[in-house]
Amino acid sequence: EVQLQASGGGLVQAGGSLRLSCTASTATFDHYTIAWFRRVPGKERKGLAVIRCGDQSVYYKDSVQGRFTTSSDNAEATVYLQMNSLKPEDTAVYYCAAAESISLPTPRLLFEISSMARLFDSWGQGTQVTVSS
Repeated sequence: EVQLQASGGGLVQAGGSLRLSCTASTATFDHYTIAWFRRVPGKERKGLAVIRCGDQSVYYKDSVQGRFTTSSDNAEATVYLQMNSLKPEDTAVYYCAAAESISLPTPRLLFEISSMARLFDSWGQGTQVTVSS
């Protein structure tokens, strides 16, 4: 497991943008796949975006495709989630999670797994994103 530190949440008006960061405590960051999830109180955690840091392969949930972009800076062991055109329904606690890429399917195939979250063994502490209307 690696330690993950997430940051960048906050309060923003609808239509605005935020960038979340997730920094990992590992010297082999390019061996990992990082996923972004969010959870609304009373609902289950939902996967939003995945990036395989070794080859920068990415995949997005349909509901955020075109609005959210994830990228990695392997030298800094950090993954970013740029969120644009935010909507009130994007309000949630956002989490980053990591797992070694060798233990996972491709980012696209991960979204075909209903229990995708269970494949990730390292989790950040969560950061609140609130979008006001």
